[in-house]
Amino acid sequence: MELAFERRGSGPALILVHGIGHHWQAWRPVLDRLAEHHDVIAVDLPGFGRSPGLPAGVPYTAESLADAVESFCALLGVREPHVAGNSLGGYIALELASRGGVSTATALSPAGFWSRAELVWAQSVLRAMRASARSTDPRLAGRLAENPAGRALSSGLLVAHPARLTPTALAEATQALAESTGFDRTLASFGGLLPPAPPKSPITIAWGEHDRLLLRRQAVRAAKWSGQRVKLLKGCGHVPMSDDPALVAGVILEASAPRSAAWR
Repeated sequence: MELAFERRGSGPALILVHGIGHHWQAWRPVLDRLAEHHDVIAVDLPGFGRSPGLPAGVPYTAESLADAVESFCALLGVREPHVAGNSLGGYIALELASRGGVSTATALSPAGFWSRAELVWAQSVLRAMRASARSTDPRLAGRLAENPAGRALSSGLLVAHPARLTPTALAEATQALAESTGFDRTLASFGGLLPPAPPKSPITIAWGEHDRLLLRRQAVRAAKWSGQRVKLLKGCGHVPMSDDPALVAGVILEASAPRSAAWR
């Protein structure tokens, strides 16, 4: 499947997958750091950013979106890439690792490890953010993004340090959220989302210390599922790339470094 994407650097392929309602630009703060070591390909999922929607009749689920990423990699001729994702993208990274078609997977605050109450909280917050984005005139959104208080109001539930978001990045993210044709159907599918099958590829899970959307205690369930310790992203929120680009890039680079044969 053809998807919109940004490609930089050289080396082993690394696919970056954003969260629900976002777009590939979420990865801008870490792109250049990652591109020093990888052929980095940041994608817009189907129905998000500038990518077309899924074909008629294909449901918007994390699994079908993972299928689209697999199809996109095949179209580019990219085999067994490393993959890193945030939120919904983190779940997709783990799903691809469960299929065994990737070299490594890094999941930052992945979806799917919530309790029922935590799921309802996350869906409620995301629906409210979507409604706000759709009802806000783009010119007003731009002015709010320029104002520190406006940035905090718009993004405080997703990032720990709204001031580190550039006004342009926040305005573009608001527009992407408003225009995501796949948002509502994907969000509705979260009610049936369960952790993926056990991974066949090496994985790393990291969680924002100050994640206010997918609360940090969900990392305990992720650790139990994976059988390994979950890394803590100190000082970071749910979308950590702008909170601490060096830390996030370091986690991804460490996770995608060559592994011993015992991991294979």
